[in-house]
Amino acid sequence: MKNLILTTAFVLATFSTFATTNNNTNEIVNTVAIDKDYKEISVDQVPQAVKDAVAKDYAGATIAKAYVNSKKEYKLDLTAGGESKTVFADATGNWISKDTIKKVE
Repeated sequence: MKNLILTTAFVLATFSTFATTNNNTNEIVNTVAIDKDYKEISVDQVPQAVKDAVAKDYAGATIAKAYVNSKKEYKLDLTAGGESKTVFADATGNWISKDTIKKVE
């Protein structure tokens, strides 16, 4: 009887080791440095086209801080209803996607 109990315990332990999942993933994350070369400017220096785009697409939001780089791309910190968001636009008011690139291989 003792051998039967030990054999059963051994068999169950063996099955449980095969039932485990292997979650090994090789993940490579590439990021884009979006703050590089941006210099803070006053909100008054933001082109009217960019201000109009904010008013149109982010109704009720205000520009808390503004930054510009050498390519005349604007980084805008918007606030609305106690929440904040960072968006990017060119000088003509077109939105630029500066999302972090995540590549998994």
